[in-house]
Amino acid sequence: MVVMINALLFVKEYVGREIMLHELLSSQLPSQQSEAGDTIPSVETQTEEENNNVTQKRGRRRTSEVWQFFKKVKRHVKDCTGLLGKKQRVLSFSFASNSSVVSSAEEQYLKLLASGYNQTLIREIIAKMIMVHEYPFNMVEHNWFNILLKSLNPYYERVSRNTIRNDVIKVFEIEKQELKRYFKGISKLSLTLDLWTSNQNVGYMSLTAHFIDSDWKLHKRVINFCQLKPPHTGVAVADATIECLISWGIEDKVVSITLDNTSSNDIAAKAIMENFQARGKLFFKGHIFHIRCCAHILNLIVQDGIHAIKDVIENIRCSVTYLKKYPSRLHRFGEIARQLSITTSKGLALDVATRWNSTYIMLEHALVYKNIFQQYATRDANYKWLPSKEDWEKAKIVCEFLEIFYDVTNIFSRSLYPTANLFLSEVWKIKESLNIASKSEVPFLKNMAMEMKKKFDKYWGDCNMLMAIAAILDPCLKLKLVEYCFPKIYSTSEAEENIWKVKEVLYDIYNTYVLEKSSSRIVEDASVCSTNERESTGSIVSFGLKVKGKGRAEFQMFVGSSHSTQLVRSKLEIYLEEQILMLDYDDTTTKFDTLDWWKLNVLKFPTLSKMARDILSIPVTTISSESAFSAGGRVLNDFRSSLSPDAVEALVCGGSWIREFTNM
Repeated sequence: MVVMINALLFVKEYVGREIMLHELLSSQLPSQQSEAGDTIPSVETQTEEENNNVTQKRGRRRTSEVWQFFKKVKRHVKDCTGLLGKKQRVLSFSFASNSSVVSSAEEQYLKLLASGYNQTLIREIIAKMIMVHEYPFNMVEHNWFNILLKSLNPYYERVSRNTIRNDVIKVFEIEKQELKRYFKGISKLSLTLDLWTSNQNVGYMSLTAHFIDSDWKLHKRVINFCQLKPPHTGVAVADATIECLISWGIEDKVVSITLDNTSSNDIAAKAIMENFQARGKLFFKGHIFHIRCCAHILNLIVQDGIHAIKDVIENIRCSVTYLKKYPSRLHRFGEIARQLSITTSKGLALDVATRWNSTYIMLEHALVYKNIFQQYATRDANYKWLPSKEDWEKAKIVCEFLEIFYDVTNIFSRSLYPTANLFLSEVWKIKESLNIASKSEVPFLKNMAMEMKKKFDKYWGDCNMLMAIAAILDPCLKLKLVEYCFPKIYSTSEAEENIWKVKEVLYDIYNTYVLEKSSSRIVEDASVCSTNERESTGSIVSFGLKVKGKGRAEFQMFVGSSHSTQLVRSKLEIYLEEQILMLDYDDTTTKFDTLDWWKLNVLKFPTLSKMARDILSIPVTTISSESAFSAGGRVLNDFRSSLSPDAVEALVCGGSWIREFTNM
């Protein structure tokens, strides 16, 4: 109470001083003249006039000297005709179209919400958010999530997990129909297929479509992520694949399918190819239909080599396992590193049995800390796996040998996978490295290389037609790379035979595209006749005029197709005879995109560019399908094992489509 009385007395005293100061200024302030000679009235006089004109109610006195330089005007809001009938709306936001923060998807929804709040649109946004970011359905029932949305807009209505699940299914179906319509404009596409078992021991099949659009951009779409009932035989995989293709309406557009190297996948690829062949929809006579995953082959090759030298790296693996088992051991290991002024930024890495590149990383990191292992052994009596000097020397040799394989694996395993034209040169370097190591005087390295060479010859002993043709379609490589590296991979007789096979298949595939053109009555590269020449010439099938008589029409078509074939072949020969593009590979800033080059040369090589677009879109690895399993593992975790198959497919496939569309 005392505090309140003191506060009131302070306010009374302060207000009294302000009134006295105002009266003093009013009595001493004279009338002033403006630059134009007009008299500026005093503050008190001006206030009385404005109060009498604007309102009868006496307002607050204007005591500040600044009112000598301002004039109060009558408010016009109530009488403004532009605001009549207008009501206040819910607050909305707009962003500049060139904002780097706001994506195109955000701009689209902000424009839709600009006209007012829309609960249906908000539910659609929440559904897509759950699909893209793999949130659980019950997120919409969290109290603070609803508090957040309610505070952003009081019109928001809370929804249940079942409601948002149904919304996700609806969004998935809408996106699927849009993608189906988009696929109608794609002439050819390729597939990657892989199998995966969830933590609930449920088998799933992932099917991904790959294609290059009219703007020469490489795309992939996960078109299927479904349960596969046991047994997972090759026939069962083939049936599920064909059923999926039919449901999408793309069963007549598949050029190739890429799978892992298992016997069941070989059976599946054969069954699918026979189905296409029976319907007359097997492209390129099946020369490049079944593609074996190169990343998987490379993993098998190196795994055989590491198995042959398991005794060499056993002590290093046991040492890393021992140290990483307890944090106290790692802490002591780090203290020794600091004493020796050795950075621990890399850290110790333990390998995984199924991933050879993890073994390479383990050895590489351990070599950095080899001196620390020696010091640690003197401080821990239980540590009994100290590698010898000979073990470290062998590990260094193994790392130097596996470095080329590690680099190639990184190229094969890129998330934004490269086009197929880049792999032939990498495979050639692998074979050359194996040939050198197999002649080494170091016994364990020679033994390792010989085991790896056996596996290489098993899978890549025959000519890989896709790699060769894709390399030819690279303007920086062309046929020169095939002629250069085949003698390094194969024997002299085998190299000559394989080069001849590649040329034969190249022209065979090319002629297929030429016949497609001629069947649509278009003669490529033919000079256009003038109007007078067209009128004076008889009925010519090539220009779309009617020909009387079925036999004569077929003959005219044959003549036109043979004529166009000759012209198109001359274009192919021109491309092969042109000098290859020389790039400065020592310059790290040099970047060359094969797809961009073909985009710029479509008019020059119309048929060849179409062939390049279909061939270069074929993936040589199943990495894209395996990435769907990563998403599947997050969706089907230990806490969400009861999700229905249709919900899983909607979350995995629909999420991938939206991410691809919005570049997230």
